[in-house]
Amino acid sequence: MASSSSSTFALSSSASTLLDSKAPRQSGSPSSTVPLPTLPSPPTPSAQIRPWKSTAYCRKIARNVMAMATGEVPAEVAAGELAEMPEIIKKVQEAWDKVEDKYAVSSLAVSGFVALWASAGVVSAIDRLPLVPGLLELVGIGYTGWFAYKNLIFRPDREALLQKLKETYSEIIGSS
Repeated sequence: MASSSSSTFALSSSASTLLDSKAPRQSGSPSSTVPLPTLPSPPTPSAQIRPWKSTAYCRKIARNVMAMATGEVPAEVAAGELAEMPEIIKKVQEAWDKVEDKYAVSSLAVSGFVALWASAGVVSAIDRLPLVPGLLELVGIGYTGWFAYKNLIFRPDREALLQKLKETYSEIIGSS
């Protein structure tokens, strides 16, 4: 199918017709060959490559995989990360056990995530508009100045704002 010489490989046109399953093209010479380049020789190991380092690293990975498969915890992980995780997991499990309607809470969490993702998309779309981000920034600066002037500069206004915040907090929590 393919004829080879000492330095290059050649593919005859009759073999290419068998591969392509098309009629041969009529050209000047019926058995023209296309030379293909030879592959480079494989690299020889040099003195800079240190095989003992790579084998030690591979042994370390294999040891960690074996330890994880058997359930053992590597020493580095056991000292730092696992010391804090059981407390957090216990608190989350206790909070989840207190929830009566788990389906509603999980639905709210998923819908909250979707709403957050959608609002981030809306904000990024607005940010790409030419004049709107600068205009919204100007409106924000103006409202911040108005709020500071109305509620923070004079003492009676500050006290009224703090009283309003405390009332709102007590309404949400239920007791002060």
